[in-house]
Amino acid sequence: MDRHIWESVDELVAWLDGQSTQSPQEERLLRILKLSEEVGEVGAAVIGATGQNPRKGVTHTWEDVQHELCDVVFSALVALRTLTPDAARVFADRLAYVEQRSAASRSGREDCRPEAEEAAEEEAVQGTPKVEGSEGPEGAPGAGKEAAKESAAAPD
Repeated sequence: MDRHIWESVDELVAWLDGQSTQSPQEERLLRILKLSEEVGEVGAAVIGATGQNPRKGVTHTWEDVQHELCDVVFSALVALRTLTPDAARVFADRLAYVEQRSAASRSGREDCRPEAEEAAEEEAVQGTPKVEGSEGPEGAPGAGKEAAKESAAAPD
């Protein structure tokens, strides 16, 4: 993703942090919940663009829908950056995963997960997870075993 986008996201997050009256934990949750508000606005714009409310008729354009979709993307990037200072890497890694999964699906491979994810799940099932960062607070090996199993079982 363009560096300018991430610089803008960083500036937005810094500005929002400076204006916040909430605790960091509350602010994080509210920024994630903001996504629901923005998705609702996309829905309202689609209904308005299609005239689905007979009482109101056509109240929006498809350009309004485009703008609302952009607001969803902005809110998601701000929420992601609020969760991690390494948002650009997390996003790039996830995009690579989705690209790989999509390519595998198009090529007819039944199990579309990357090999690394398959290996992590196998290790978790066998009880010897090798998941980076899965150690407990004291760094005890295997302390994150339950988290690794939950992660391996989590839907995409």
